[in-house]
Amino acid sequence: MREYQSVINRRNLIGAGSAVLLAATASSAKPAPNALPASPDDHDFWHAVGAQYDVTREVVQLENGQWCMMPLPVLKAYQHYSQTVNWRNTFYTRRGYDGDVEKVRAHAARDLGVSVDEIAFTRGATESLMALINGYNRLRPGDAVLYADLDYDSTQAAFRWLKTHRGVDVVSINLPEPATHQNLIDAYDAALAANPHVRLMLLTHVSHRTGLALPAAEIIALARSRGVDVIVDSAHAWGQLDFKISDLKADFVAFTCQKWMGAPVGTGIVYIKRDRLGDIDDAIGEVESASVDIRQKVHSGTSNFAGFLALGDALDFHEKIGAHAKQARLRHLRDRWAEELRGQVEILTPSDPRLTSGVTSFRLRGKNSEADNLALADTLLRRFNIFTVERSGVASGSCIRVTVALYTTEAEVDQLVKALKTLA
Repeated sequence: MREYQSVINRRNLIGAGSAVLLAATASSAKPAPNALPASPDDHDFWHAVGAQYDVTREVVQLENGQWCMMPLPVLKAYQHYSQTVNWRNTFYTRRGYDGDVEKVRAHAARDLGVSVDEIAFTRGATESLMALINGYNRLRPGDAVLYADLDYDSTQAAFRWLKTHRGVDVVSINLPEPATHQNLIDAYDAALAANPHVRLMLLTHVSHRTGLALPAAEIIALARSRGVDVIVDSAHAWGQLDFKISDLKADFVAFTCQKWMGAPVGTGIVYIKRDRLGDIDDAIGEVESASVDIRQKVHSGTSNFAGFLALGDALDFHEKIGAHAKQARLRHLRDRWAEELRGQVEILTPSDPRLTSGVTSFRLRGKNSEADNLALADTLLRRFNIFTVERSGVASGSCIRVTVALYTTEAEVDQLVKALKTLA
């Protein structure tokens, strides 16, 4: 009676299919279990990975920051789950879905290196962050909260909302340019020293504006030593940087699955350390319960069932490549254009690999207005067929964000270099 089998059993089939497809397209032999990860410039390996994505060729796609497309095995799984959930309807969602999605939740917890009861699914990092900011219950009138210019727009707005609704002061800082590992730590140290009433701080792991990867673990430790809690926005970190939550020693973290993990749009995760669950209120709309469950901290209503099921396949694909290999490949592609052009255009992130990611922003010298960079993004598209995006909100001015992906080729990066040398 095939209609009564678990929907997620199909995932193992599709995950295995992706391994076969990847092996078939790679020209080199499968590495031994203890072999080093693929090198970032291994053409055959990364060509095989790139073949797992059906990428538009209408433009050179260098704006992959809003969300990253699903690789074909994940897309195929998502389509299967969508069709099956629709077919089995509420009989499945009321009788089988909970068991299946709990397997995916356990898989995600393993990848993050935490206990399954410390994470809950959300519709994205923004929803996770709103649950953490709105639910944080340790603020008192006269306390202060702190954020920086590179933090996400809606989270900045949420921190300002706390002024009206919690009676706290709001402190904002501008991160240093050029940034260094130490001066970033020093900037937060100075801000906390100057504002001893700060009790909650926002920290963006990898900036969506410039791609700067902050020394999160060191900054979190600094804040903790001063009695300050930190809400970490890891939307752009998970899936492209090689880390576990234990590396950060963070208590509150928001993730998205639709960016660097390549899961369907509308999937995210919130993490709350087990012994801190009481410091985040249950979401409005949750029925009062004597039990404490992280899933009570966010209320999303009816979510995309197929999307969360397909997250399991996205995790499979991510783990087959490896976080270390992905990180190295994305930094390799980033360095190929950013370091080649450093000195000819203004690169907004340093060359220190501890502070870089697959995202980096630039501007032409003297061109830091929003109008300048909207025009530049348009010129890159019209004249050179290269798609990028303008980003505002950096204290030093507007810029152009370039975001490579696993399917980006060296040739495409070289097209950007050639175009910018022409314009600069």
